[in-house]
Amino acid sequence: MFARLGRMVVRHPWWVILGWIVAAAAIIALSPGLTSTTDESSFLPSHYESIQAANVQSKAFPQAFTPDAIMVFERQDGSALSDQDAAKVAAIAKSLSDKQITGVRQIVATPPSTNKLIQTAAVAMVEPKGPADKTQTNAVSTMRSDLKPLVADTGLKVGITGAAAQQLDSQKSGNRAEAIVGLATILLIIVLLLVIFRSPVVALLPVITIGVVSQVATGLIAIASKAFNLKADSSINEILIVVLFGIGTDYILFLMFRYRERLRSGEDSKQAMISAVTRVGEAIASAAGAVIIAFLALTLSTLGLFKSMGPSLAIAVAVTLLAGLTLIPAVVSLLGTKVFWPSKAWRSAPSGSKSAAVGRALGRRPGLFAGVAGLVMVVLAIGALGFKANFDLGSSSLPKTAESTVALADLQKGFPAGSTEPTSVFLRSDGGAGLDKSTLATFGDKLKTVHGVGSVTGPQLSKDGSVANYSVILTSDPQSSAAISAIGPLRDAAHAAAPPGTTALVGGLTSVFADIQTAMNHDYLVVFPVAAVLIMIILGLLLRSLVAPWYLMASVGLGFAATLGATVLIFQNLRGDPGLLFILPVFMYLFVVALGTDYNILMIARLREEAREGRSPREAAALAVRHAGPTIAAAGVILAGTFGSLLLAGNDILSEMGFAVSFGIVIAAFVMAMFFTPAITALIGHAAWWPGHQDEAHEKAPAAREPVEAGAPR
Repeated sequence: MFARLGRMVVRHPWWVILGWIVAAAAIIALSPGLTSTTDESSFLPSHYESIQAANVQSKAFPQAFTPDAIMVFERQDGSALSDQDAAKVAAIAKSLSDKQITGVRQIVATPPSTNKLIQTAAVAMVEPKGPADKTQTNAVSTMRSDLKPLVADTGLKVGITGAAAQQLDSQKSGNRAEAIVGLATILLIIVLLLVIFRSPVVALLPVITIGVVSQVATGLIAIASKAFNLKADSSINEILIVVLFGIGTDYILFLMFRYRERLRSGEDSKQAMISAVTRVGEAIASAAGAVIIAFLALTLSTLGLFKSMGPSLAIAVAVTLLAGLTLIPAVVSLLGTKVFWPSKAWRSAPSGSKSAAVGRALGRRPGLFAGVAGLVMVVLAIGALGFKANFDLGSSSLPKTAESTVALADLQKGFPAGSTEPTSVFLRSDGGAGLDKSTLATFGDKLKTVHGVGSVTGPQLSKDGSVANYSVILTSDPQSSAAISAIGPLRDAAHAAAPPGTTALVGGLTSVFADIQTAMNHDYLVVFPVAAVLIMIILGLLLRSLVAPWYLMASVGLGFAATLGATVLIFQNLRGDPGLLFILPVFMYLFVVALGTDYNILMIARLREEAREGRSPREAAALAVRHAGPTIAAAGVILAGTFGSLLLAGNDILSEMGFAVSFGIVIAAFVMAMFFTPAITALIGHAAWWPGHQDEAHEKAPAAREPVEAGAPR
């Protein structure tokens, strides 16, 4: 199959390139814009209690509002607010309200805090019509501009926080992050490829071709998102950049290293490309298949975030795979050996290379290499036991200097942490009749006894008297683990205290996060095992073995645990963060597990190829490390570097993700695939290929047989 594909592409390169140009133009022209959402509740299905509570609120209290934005006032000198200051705040709020800013329904000044340090004005806004609607964020931008002259010479300072303000700051930060990550990724790829191949042509090849491929992939993702009503998280653009350029460059490296190897064996440039596609095509396709399967397994998630992200990334990898096996070979077949210009190093293999020395050492003592590599991963994996989830998705995606972040910290100088996002408890009559008012006070008193509840106000009754709303202020930050832990007892108390004929529902942002936590626990138990089984099936089909897939997946799982453990040690223990972002383990699964399998596939495919030449398991391992080692090392450095560029994005979400994924790729490439996998395969020997016995020598056409270079172990 791959031999036929290679011949077709090499014989008709201009038709392949023209086909890509036409397809790219059509897809880009027809695709809608790719939009994203930061509304966490939109990712949950309707059967969760927080969503049911939100539906009750919208029907029973259509005029009530949780502030979309909060103006936080304090004195510039940090002293207590006077009565005159409070009057100024009220006047400023009225002045802004009278301006009738587009998107703003109401601005209401509240009394100063008990300690007189902080006073707020709550802003109600119109509901956005969709994720692309910028009415709220534009309104925040306008209010920030209009507030500056209003507070001038008053002795007051003001900042705007809340969901709409955080979304605006997140968009600004996201645009900056996307530019930084994109630039850093491209520069890193160019520099590393220049070092590896000493050719500007090879260095620019991935940047130019993947630049085109990225537009095609983004267009297809946008079309699919619109057709299937998928939602994407606000960080998907940055992730797409590193996925497309990182994985795309990896596949190009796999191909180019093998192309150079065939040239060195004496084949002409066109035959060398056909041989490269023939030999490495199956490994690349299998590796991409494993990644695509891993991504598509996320459709089993209960969270809309991952249901959407999985297919989006799967489309990106599929397009990258197609380009790696068609567009890149077509371009290189036209360039021939000029692709390596001006370097002449492609003509002969370096003598006494480090990979050859490492391969010989591993072939002699595979037990030592397997033991050390395994021990490193086990020690790091111990740290994973301390993992704590952090659900503060809003502030984690923002720089510490963002106005909404600073204003939120100022707000907590005067008000309980939970006051920024009150939790709503609704008591609803099942039959629609009016509630018995004599029981309402008793129900509220029961809520006050729950640990973690600071105060309870209400009840506020709906117009028909069938629903009562209790506003519950938690003692902890609404997005903290402590607040989320309080939701379970609060729900239990509310459900137990609900009189006969009524139903109690707990809603609000903290309740949403509690349901997300439940959904995540479900996903861990469903998505991960399903993906592992499907990837093992791919490995089994590729290797025709029932043994190898088990230890390959076990090594990948150990690499995942080691990566999580290292991230916990760095961010929780050393930096002192309260926890890691709750979605981080899934992102690690997406990239560390899937891409770790990529490198394992490349190494195991080379192990099989060497074994088929009639070499013993230890000789095969030595030569596999010698030939595949440089490819995996180069790919690992580039991919780890591209994900490492996320550390420059300026927010905790992408920083944690950048470190975790780049570290995981280093483990996958330099510990697992380079040492652990070939060492274990050498130790198991022929039994690793049972029952297919894919390591058995078989006759090959003389033109296809690969010569053994001088110095290679026999």
